[in-house]
Order: sequence, then C-alpha cells, then structure tokens
Amino acid sequence: MGIFNRRKAGREEAVDPEVSTPPHANAIKGGEIPRYNHNGHEVTRGIHPDGESGRKGIDPFHFLRIVWRSTSTASKFVNILWPFVPAAIALHFIKGGEFHLWIFILNYVAIVPSANLIGFAGQELARKIPKVIGVILEVTLGSVVEIILLMILLTKDHDNNFIPVIQAAILGSILANLLLCLGLCFFVGGMNRHEQEFDGAISEVGSGLLLVAIMGFVIPSAFYASLRGTLEEAVLESKSVNISRVTAIMLLVAFAIYLFFQVRSHHSIYDDILEEDEAKDEDRHIDLKKPKLTFTECIVALIIALALVSLSAVFLVEEIPFIVEEHGVPDLFLGLILVPVVEKAAEHLTAVDEAWDNQMNFALAHVLGATIQTALLNAPIVVLAGWGLHKNMGLNFEIFQIIALVLAILVVGNFLRDGKSNYLEGALCVIAYIIIAVATAFYPNPAHGASNAEAAPLAESSVSVEMATATASAHAGRF
Repeated sequence: MGIFNRRKAGREEAVDPEVSTPPHANAIKGGEIPRYNHNGHEVTRGIHPDGESGRKGIDPFHFLRIVWRSTSTASKFVNILWPFVPAAIALHFIKGGEFHLWIFILNYVAIVPSANLIGFAGQELARKIPKVIGVILEVTLGSVVEIILLMILLTKDHDNNFIPVIQAAILGSILANLLLCLGLCFFVGGMNRHEQEFDGAISEVGSGLLLVAIMGFVIPSAFYASLRGTLEEAVLESKSVNISRVTAIMLLVAFAIYLFFQVRSHHSIYDDILEEDEAKDEDRHIDLKKPKLTFTECIVALIIALALVSLSAVFLVEEIPFIVEEHGVPDLFLGLILVPVVEKAAEHLTAVDEAWDNQMNFALAHVLGATIQTALLNAPIVVLAGWGLHKNMGLNFEIFQIIALVLAILVVGNFLRDGKSNYLEGALCVIAYIIIAVATAFYPNPAHGASNAEAAPLAESSVSVEMATATASAHAGRF
C-alpha cells in the first residue's frame, strides 16, 4: 500500500472471475440467476459489480465511516479540514469589517474538504457505471467547483471589476492542471520507478484539442491587440466580445464532437487502455474489498458537498474586493493562482494518487480531461452566460496570460510526445508553474472597470501576440 492507498475505480466487465454465480445460488429472481461480486454481495441490476456496496438506502454510520476513509490516505488527511467549514460559515454572519481577511482565509480552506467530498462521491458513483463514462463523470464533477466559482464571480460582477479575475481563473485552471498537477503526477509516479509509460491515444487527442482551444483564446486577443488605436475603444470592445461569443459556441461544438468520439465511436480504444491500466494496480485486490457507498449515499454526499461549496464560494467572492484593495493582492495572482489551486485540489489528489499507483493512463485522462473541460466547456459557458447577463465577458485575455499558456502547452506537449515520463520532467513542470506564480504576484492590477486585455499597451500587445502565435505554429508538430 502506498502513501495514497487509493480506492481504485476498477471496473472490469462481467466476465471478470471476481464476479461469479456461487453454486448455492439456486434461486432465480425475475427469470435471472443472481450474480455476486468479489465481496460476495449480490449485484443489483444496472450496477457494475465493482461498485456494488451490498447495501441499500442510507446507513449514517457506514456513510460517515466510508466518507472519512475517503479515496486515499492523502484525501483522508484533507478531511481534517472539515472544522473550517462551520467556522467559515459562522464567521461570515458576524458583523465587523475587521474579519474580512479571516472570512476569506477560512472560506478558501473550507472549499477544499467540500471539493474533496465531491470528488470522492463522484468516484464512488463512477465505479457503478462503465469505465469511459465513469471517467468522464469524475472529471465533470471535479469541474463543478470551478463552474460554481466562475458563475458566482460573474453574477456579482459590477463595472467589469471581476472580469479580470474570471479570465485569469480560466487560464489559471488550465495552467494548474498542465503544469502543477501533471508535474506532480510525473514526479510522484517517478519516485519509485525509472520511468512510466502511457498510451499515445490519450495524449494525442488531448494535445490536439488543447491546440484548438488555444487558438480560440488567441484569436480574440490578437484581434483586440492588433486593432487597438485604429478603432474607437467601445467599438473594438464590442467586436472583440462578439468574436468571443461565436468562438465560445464553436468550442462547445468541438467539445460535443469530442464527447461523441470518446463515448460512442471510439470508446473501445479507451476501454482497452484503461483496463490495461487497472491491471497495473498492485493494491487492486485490497481496494476492491473496501466498503462502498450506496447509490443513494453517493447522491446525498454530492448534494451536501455542492451546497457547502456554493456557500463557501459566495462568501469567498464577497471578500475579494477587500483582499485586492485593502491587502494589495493582484487580480492576476488571485485568479491565475489562488482560485485554481483550491478549486482543483481534490481533483489533483486523485490524479497524483493514480500516478503513484502506476496508472498513468488514468492520471493523464483525468488531467487532460479536466483541462479540456475547462477550455472547451467551462470557459465557453461563462462567456455565453455573460452574454445572457449583458456583461462584456470575452476571451480577449491579457497578453501575459496568453504567452504563459502557450509556453505551458509547448512544454507539456514536448514531455508527452515520447509516451514516457519521469520525475525530472515532473519537477520541471512544477518549476515552470512556480515561475509563472512569482511573476503574477508582482503583476499590477488593471485600471478599475477595465479588462486585462484593455490594460496592455498597444505596441507591446501586438508584438507579444505575434510572438505567441508564431511560437505555437512553429512547435505545433511536436504534439
């Protein structure tokens, strides 16, 4: 058992020898011979054998015990942070301006255990359904915290004061996945191994989709930077936002095609890859014997966790103006680093745990899947929601952010192309993330009411966009 001791979402087909019909099971229910899984539990119709709990409904004692044990040892330690949740909620309702900083800190920490519960309940639910759909479900539930935070920021935006934070949070989520999370996966997975291997089918599809997403982010930014000074500011801003909205629709179409590709037309490829990865888990026999949540308990856990995350997110967002103005925290650092780290904490623990167990295809599927969902689903949804709320939410990002994103994808793409990873590559990814974090900590805030893109000087912006685009084009073949 490793330091993560993950309860793996092993989902073998019904022909698995662990699923059987014992000789003594002579009773036929509804014309079908009952099946029993590895723990001797009768398998409920419609539930995968590996996800069968052997119970029904809700048992409070079992529910709390299983939730406390969580996915892994690392996730279990996260549960120690649960006292921060009631403390953060209580402090929010205490009147007094001197508590702004503490309310922000407590709610920032409180999001972590709630997000961890979403991730755990999602994994428990995912192991009850087919593999590929289960992975997609896990990734989608992992992105729920991000969607909640972005939507709350958008609805509470006044005079574009939160637009820079939202834009930075979108790109920050991608950077956190590609550099921080993937870097930790490579590093932790390579600690006890010379190198790890992963299938090119997962990395190639993910890299191609990311290139398309980056194109969708660069074009509106390049359009704005290239024409600034030649058109009136209001006219240019309107055109840039309209381009962003059309681009958002196209990115959603790309995401829908990707889902069909993964779930319907090419799902057998991913099934084979993930099944092969499951065989590498040395702790699988131990993980399968651990108690599991029932379907009802999974739903209850998700409802509780989503409610708590939403509360913490609302309280956190309300304190952002005080943190930025009173304590001088840059918008870019808040959005690009602080928000993504906390919203992705539980998801990152899952991926790193899989890498520790030598399941790099699972880890890569989670990392790239989460990145793709942010770029092709979450970002477009926020843009279209801003359209409905009559807010100028666009994809004309500040050029510093675009360059950092392009360089990050180039670095990761270079490491993925050989289908192998080691701790050196992981350490380099994390170092690159730290460099970006340090730069954002010193980055000045844009003028009040201006987006990040509007704050960039014309000459520097135009040159930077051309450099970013040229660099991406020259290195696209490396993916």
